[in-house]
This record gives sequence, structure tokens and C-alpha cells, in this order.
Amino acid sequence: MLDNFSGATRVYFIIGHPIAQVKSPYGMTRLLEENGKDAIMVPIDILPEDVPGFVTLAGRLPNCDGICITVPHKFAVVPHCRTMSKTTQVLGSANVMRRNPDGSWHGDMFDGPGHVGAMRKNGAELDGKRALLIGAGGAGSAIGLALLDAGARELAIHDTDASRRDTLIAKLNGAHPGKVTIGSPDPTGFDTVSNASPAGMKPSDALPFDMTRLSPATFVSDVVTKPALTPLIETARRIGCKTSTGIEMFESEAALMLAFWLETAN
Repeated sequence: MLDNFSGATRVYFIIGHPIAQVKSPYGMTRLLEENGKDAIMVPIDILPEDVPGFVTLAGRLPNCDGICITVPHKFAVVPHCRTMSKTTQVLGSANVMRRNPDGSWHGDMFDGPGHVGAMRKNGAELDGKRALLIGAGGAGSAIGLALLDAGARELAIHDTDASRRDTLIAKLNGAHPGKVTIGSPDPTGFDTVSNASPAGMKPSDALPFDMTRLSPATFVSDVVTKPALTPLIETARRIGCKTSTGIEMFESEAALMLAFWLETAN
């Protein structure tokens, strides 16, 4: 792979802080090449205060076709998008940007559809079900909206930051009135539980919810990609739960991002 990249190779960036945990650079570069695109994805570790300057600079680079955005920059890039999808309008966050014909940026958010796609692939039923979401950041916001769009009849949200939790609840109740409530780390009575927090990235992290109250009938999903099998997923499988992993979410989401970028590829 990339044995012939050159000055003609198109560039996609992925920005975050930290960035070492992401799988996108290799996976997206491979997918772009397999679909006939001479392009490479480059990881950039960038501090929050430097995001506006970076996005402005990237907009002036003629060989940059797109940007992928990860933690914690998914909200910060939206003011730089001249156009955006309905999902990004509702949530105020984006994890992908591409060029408009006039060179400006168009933003969209695929964390939600990617996560729900991985859940469904592994046997999750969402229509009419009760869902618990842990984490109300950029990924959690998108996953919450996608769970409701997929037919969940109730969504409970827990986040250690009460202000962030309440902001997301208000946004989602605006799109799906009366379906979103305050949650807790207790998974009792829920059909699905989704971890959209960073819990699990470090060996010392506590599990994001009370596993002693988890039923084998509950579907458990995670956004964390490293390690591939998080303590949450390993514990849920021992209990007998069906699961989907962060890697499976990435695989589902990568196909969506590829189509998004190739739609206007040079």
C-alpha cells in the first residue's frame, strides 16, 4: 500500500488530542486506495486552542480534500463549515468535512449511524426499545440521535458533566420530543447500553456502568477502539450479552465516510 504515493497524492487529515489511539489513518488510506483514489490520511495531534487556525490553514491547501475529526474537536469545527447536514445542524458537531465546489467546508456526523450499524450487524434490536447512553460528548450526541432515529422509544443519558448531559437532552428532545431523560450508571431495565465515554482507554479506568446489574439480555456497545476488546466488552460477553465493539463501529463508519468523500472526489 502507498508504494507509489507522490506529490500528486491527495491529503486527508484526522485531528484530535490525543491522536495515538485512532485507527483511521491506515484504514481510510487503504479504503481510498482500493476505490481508486490516490490519497493518504495523516494524523494530527492538535490542542483545542489551535483548531481554528489549523482548519483555516487546511482550507487554503489545494491538495487537502477532507478532514476527519475526533475527540475533543467535534464541536469546535462546526463554525468553519459553510454548509452542513441536518444531523450536524441538530447536534452542533461534526466528525467529517469535505470541500464544497467553492472550496468551503461541508460538515457531517457519522458516529451515530456507524455505531447503530455495528449494533444492528451484531443482532441489536432498537425499534421500540429502551436505551441507556453513557457519555454526552461529540460521539455520544450523535449516537443518541441515531438511537432515536432508529426507533428507540426511550433514551436515558448519563454523563459525569451534568451541564453537558442536560444540554444534549434538550437538543434530542427538540428532535424527538419527550423521549429523552436523565440516566444513571444503572443498566437495569434497559434493552441496550452504549458506552460513548473514554472509559476503557486506560487499564486503570473504571467500568462506565454497574455490571452487577447487567442482564444477559441487554445488548452492550462501546466506542473505544484501543484496546480492541475493552474490559466493558469482555465483561459483558462473560455475562452472556451480545455486543459490538469500537472497531466494529469504525468499520461501519468508515464505509459511510468513504462514500461522503468520494461523492465530490477530484
